[in-house]
Amino acid sequence: MPRATSNASILSVRVTEKERQLLEDAASQVHTNLSEFVRRNALLAAEEELLERRVVIIPAEQWEALEKWMQAPARDNPALKKLANLTPVWER
Repeated sequence: MPRATSNASILSVRVTEKERQLLEDAASQVHTNLSEFVRRNALLAAEEELLERRVVIIPAEQWEALEKWMQAPARDNPALKKLANLTPVWER
Protein backbone atom coordinates (compact mmCIF):
# COMPACT_ATOMS: atom_id res chain seq x y z
CA MET A 1 0.00 0.00 0.00
CA PRO A 2 1.47 3.38 -0.96
CA ARG A 3 2.51 5.72 1.81
CA ALA A 4 1.50 9.36 1.95
CA THR A 5 3.89 11.64 0.11
CA SER A 6 4.56 15.37 0.13
CA ASN A 7 1.94 15.85 -2.60
CA ALA A 8 -0.76 14.20 -0.46
CA SER A 9 -4.05 16.01 0.03
CA ILE A 10 -5.84 16.55 3.31
CA LEU A 11 -8.98 14.57 4.12
CA SER A 12 -11.08 15.83 7.00
CA VAL A 13 -13.41 13.48 8.88
CA ARG A 14 -15.77 14.36 11.72
CA VAL A 15 -16.00 11.88 14.58
CA THR A 16 -17.45 11.99 18.08
CA GLU A 17 -15.11 12.19 21.08
CA LYS A 18 -15.89 8.54 21.84
CA GLU A 19 -15.03 7.50 18.27
CA ARG A 20 -11.82 9.54 18.34
CA GLN A 21 -10.78 7.93 21.61
CA LEU A 22 -11.41 4.49 20.13
CA LEU A 23 -9.31 5.35 17.08
CA GLU A 24 -6.51 6.77 19.23
CA ASP A 25 -6.51 3.68 21.46
CA ALA A 26 -6.32 1.40 18.41
CA ALA A 27 -3.53 3.49 16.86
CA SER A 28 -1.61 3.29 20.11
CA GLN A 29 -1.98 -0.49 20.17
CA VAL A 30 -0.28 -0.78 16.79
CA HIS A 31 2.36 1.84 17.67
CA THR A 32 1.42 4.48 15.13
CA ASN A 33 -0.17 7.90 15.16
CA LEU A 34 -3.85 8.58 14.65
CA SER A 35 -3.46 10.01 11.15
CA GLU A 36 -1.44 7.04 9.86
CA PHE A 37 -3.80 4.56 11.52
CA VAL A 38 -6.90 6.13 9.97
CA ARG A 39 -5.24 6.50 6.55
CA ARG A 40 -4.00 2.90 6.47
CA ASN A 41 -7.29 1.41 7.62
CA ALA A 42 -9.40 3.59 5.33
CA LEU A 43 -7.31 2.41 2.37
CA LEU A 44 -7.64 -1.24 3.44
CA ALA A 45 -11.41 -0.82 3.77
CA ALA A 46 -11.60 0.82 0.33
CA GLU A 47 -9.59 -1.98 -1.30
CA GLU A 48 -11.75 -4.62 0.38
CA GLU A 49 -14.93 -2.85 -0.71
CA LEU A 50 -13.75 -2.81 -4.32
CA LEU A 51 -12.59 -6.44 -4.24
CA GLU A 52 -15.89 -7.63 -2.75
CA ARG A 53 -17.99 -6.30 -5.63
CA ARG A 54 -20.44 -8.93 -6.79
CA VAL A 55 -21.31 -7.39 -10.15
CA VAL A 56 -18.92 -8.04 -13.01
CA ILE A 57 -19.42 -6.10 -16.23
CA ILE A 58 -18.45 -7.90 -19.42
CA PRO A 59 -18.16 -5.62 -22.46
CA ALA A 60 -20.49 -6.70 -25.28
CA GLU A 61 -17.58 -7.25 -27.68
CA GLN A 62 -16.07 -9.81 -25.26
CA TRP A 63 -19.30 -11.64 -24.40
CA GLU A 64 -19.03 -14.29 -27.14
CA ALA A 65 -15.43 -15.09 -26.16
CA LEU A 66 -16.55 -15.53 -22.54
CA GLU A 67 -19.39 -17.86 -23.53
CA LYS A 68 -17.02 -19.90 -25.71
CA TRP A 69 -14.56 -20.20 -22.83
CA MET A 70 -17.33 -21.26 -20.40
CA GLN A 71 -18.65 -23.92 -22.81
CA ALA A 72 -15.22 -25.39 -23.55
CA PRO A 73 -14.40 -28.73 -21.90
CA ALA A 74 -12.30 -28.56 -18.77
CA ARG A 75 -8.56 -28.89 -19.34
CA ASP A 76 -6.52 -31.43 -17.42
CA ASN A 77 -4.66 -29.84 -14.51
CA PRO A 78 -2.26 -32.36 -12.88
CA ALA A 79 -1.26 -29.98 -10.07
CA LEU A 80 -4.90 -29.40 -9.12
CA LYS A 81 -5.60 -33.13 -9.29
CA LYS A 82 -2.65 -33.80 -6.97
CA LEU A 83 -3.84 -31.13 -4.54
CA ALA A 84 -7.37 -32.57 -4.50
CA ASN A 85 -5.97 -36.00 -3.60
CA LEU A 86 -3.94 -34.78 -0.61
CA THR A 87 -5.11 -35.68 2.87
CA PRO A 88 -6.23 -32.49 4.63
CA VAL A 89 -3.94 -31.25 7.42
CA TRP A 90 -6.68 -31.72 10.04
CA GLU A 91 -6.95 -35.42 9.12
CA ARG A 92 -3.21 -36.18 9.34
